[in-house]
Amino acid sequence: MLEVDDLHAYYGKSHILQGISFHVGEGEIVSLLGRNGAGRTTAIKTIMGHVPAVGSIRFKGERIDQLKTHEIARRGLGYVPEDRAIFPTLTVRENLTLGMKPGGTGRWSQDDVFALFPMLRERVDAPGGVLSGGEQQLLTICRTLMGNPDLIMVDEPTEGLAPMVVDRVRGLLETIASRGVAILLIEQKLTIALAISHRLYVMGQGRIMFEGTAEQLRNNEAVRKEWLEI
Repeated sequence: MLEVDDLHAYYGKSHILQGISFHVGEGEIVSLLGRNGAGRTTAIKTIMGHVPAVGSIRFKGERIDQLKTHEIARRGLGYVPEDRAIFPTLTVRENLTLGMKPGGTGRWSQDDVFALFPMLRERVDAPGGVLSGGEQQLLTICRTLMGNPDLIMVDEPTEGLAPMVVDRVRGLLETIASRGVAILLIEQKLTIALAISHRLYVMGQGRIMFEGTAEQLRNNEAVRKEWLEI
């Protein structure tokens, strides 16, 4: 579904992505792992058209690397940024409504979201800015689902959240995948990535250093020590 081939990206003269290649299949959960500064966030920002790049990016068989961000989104690629980017003065319902494609219907509705997370229904008329960090994270993911994506890229969804909310976010990601939406996940908590991912890539110094299953990564102590553990 998503194919990235020999992708290079720069910030000024800094060569951040140095020829990375990876893919995400239909319905897969694929994690990009690595320490801060490895290039993971730059990778998904580049895919989404936020960072100029050299290389090939294909989504559902079509080249998207020369498209604008809104054109990429309309083709069914969703993005959940690390900073959540909710609209703080708009209500929960209004935030969700903004995520919908005009005239479109899809796998997800506001009723689906409220059934999964009754706390959002209870806060439906509350401004997004008064929600807790966990509620904002759930709202951001659910707003992305309103656009009926075929694949979503999620950046650090459990960062700074309480353990109970982390479990809710994990459950939501698994539910999303069970409905046929592929996920490209950036996650700092290795236990969660290993538990829910079909495949994982480990990045370091702007390159892909490992590709494999959760079991293969668990058994590869050298890769974990060199590129993941602090």
